[in-house]
Amino acid sequence: MACTVLVLLLATLGRAAHAEGDAPPPHTAQAASPDRSPSVAPETPAPPAFQLEVHAPEPLRDTLLRHLELQQYRGLQDLDRDELDRLLVSAQDNARQLLATQGYFGAQVSISVTEPAPGASPAPQQPAAKPAATETTAAPHAPWQVLIEVTPGEPVRVSGFKLQLSGDVTRNPELNAVQRSLTETWGLRPGSIFTQAGWDSAKTEALRRLTATRYPTGHLVDSQARIDPDTLQAELSLTLDSGPDFRFGQVEVEGTQNYSAELVRRLAQIPSGSTYTQADLLKAQQRVADSGYFDSVFMTLDTTGNPQAAPVRVQVREAKLHKLVLGVGASTDSGARLSAEFTQRQLPWLDLKALSKLSLDRDTKTLSSELTSQPDADNWRWVTSGQLQRQTGSTAPVNSLTLRSGRAKTDEHYDRNFYLQYDHTLTQSSPAESASSVSANYAWTQRNFNNIPFPTRGYGLAVELGPGLTLGSQRAPYLRTRARVLGFIPINESAYPSAAQTPRIAWRAEGGAVGARSSVTLPSTQLFLTGGDTTVRGYGYREIGVQQADGSLEPGRYLAVGSLEWQKPIVRNGRATEFDGTVFIDAGAVADHASALRAKVGVGVGARWRSPVGPLEVDLAWGAATRRLRLHLAVGFSF
Repeated sequence: MACTVLVLLLATLGRAAHAEGDAPPPHTAQAASPDRSPSVAPETPAPPAFQLEVHAPEPLRDTLLRHLELQQYRGLQDLDRDELDRLLVSAQDNARQLLATQGYFGAQVSISVTEPAPGASPAPQQPAAKPAATETTAAPHAPWQVLIEVTPGEPVRVSGFKLQLSGDVTRNPELNAVQRSLTETWGLRPGSIFTQAGWDSAKTEALRRLTATRYPTGHLVDSQARIDPDTLQAELSLTLDSGPDFRFGQVEVEGTQNYSAELVRRLAQIPSGSTYTQADLLKAQQRVADSGYFDSVFMTLDTTGNPQAAPVRVQVREAKLHKLVLGVGASTDSGARLSAEFTQRQLPWLDLKALSKLSLDRDTKTLSSELTSQPDADNWRWVTSGQLQRQTGSTAPVNSLTLRSGRAKTDEHYDRNFYLQYDHTLTQSSPAESASSVSANYAWTQRNFNNIPFPTRGYGLAVELGPGLTLGSQRAPYLRTRARVLGFIPINESAYPSAAQTPRIAWRAEGGAVGARSSVTLPSTQLFLTGGDTTVRGYGYREIGVQQADGSLEPGRYLAVGSLEWQKPIVRNGRATEFDGTVFIDAGAVADHASALRAKVGVGVGARWRSPVGPLEVDLAWGAATRRLRLHLAVGFSF
């Protein structure tokens, strides 16, 4: 599935490149038609009236070269020396103003002009079209050499900052906390160099922070930067008016046709009367967009009415009721893949969404269908699914049927599921073996990552618990448990200029167990196999299991997997790129008894790319048990 996305991405890039190649280059001349007049060679660009050179420390030199108004007069061919001298007087003032925006209010600026040497001619140019015989052209003079020399001196530094707040925030019991937060995050702290860009940015950020929570109509009342050129100090003051304290009111929906406005309200999960925050509004918008019912969602807070019950206006455009997606891909785990996915977002007379999938690859053939209800007021959904599957590869061929029905709830950080499940498997070994079971299951997942899908710190934890009963002639109880954890830990973060350049350790662990009498036959879908791109690299997909006396492989009742991976961002020209280098070690084991677990180890190196469709992982791993080198590819992040 991951590599299918990669193939589609490459195909898309290929189409884009082909489309660009079809169009003629914008500056390519077209062939002249027979009835057109002969083409005329382009005129030679005239030499500049003067050459400008700036002697100043970086980045001041770059600022002057980019923004000096003098630059726009270089192309004037009739510029004489008197006019140039007048321009240079203005250029000196303009240079001082530009230097002041960078914090250098006492900079010394001198300008000198060097006359061209007698008889000097302009730099050679490309041959121009031959002028008509009746025309005369004056030879252009060589350009003057203008030199601007800057002695910047010491910059002005911020000596203090005073923040004043007005409006409803002054009646907020947490006024001191709000003021302290705005002061602590102020961009121009005492001791820093005062620049105009920094001053503007700091004011904008302070206002953004104030309006992000409770006060969306906050605005700037007054700002002053008092500069003392003698002491080279800047005293800053800022006054912000918070405006009224806003709370969410009713959610008003526009644009629905096939779905009710109540569905949008349930998906948004905005309690009426709760305190406004911009983050909550954006999260609500994302929840509605992620539901799959709508192609576009736009939410705004109406600040024109009662601030204690401000309406939330939602504009939606519904997605098409039917969607068919065909896919072609490849995986280092299971080879080439064909897939088809059909979505019907609303079944006739039922508020149910149906999703049917067909997937065919080298080792696995799967046909599945899932029915999902719309969420209730507490965001719980009914989910019913069925799956037919045939698996080959490292084990004997297995045909399986899985039926599941239960309830599910997905939040920003947590997933909760409880469901009943029926499993039936037919293992085509010699002799063939069938097994069936029914189980009651609970699954819980917590995600605390700083950035999905590109986490650099945080953790995720998932736990499954399912008591069950085997069916058929031999009925016996069993208990199945499974747990997974994934974490990212930055290493020595203070030693690096930014978090993006900080190396980190990615670690994960997984364990599973099925408790039952040794004589009980369980469906293989309730047992464990491991190995592959996302588990134990250096081994094939589901290649680690219980080795039988005849050399065949079967799933086992106990599972243990662990991994440590060192990730180092690749830095170029002092800035972190979109690539990471990695070194890792994986280990995994499967057995029918906990005491028989023996780890199979894989070690290797790899690269990570933060691509537009999610993280792309490329790994080269050595399987110590098989003594083989394997390439592994994976796209995307999920937990």
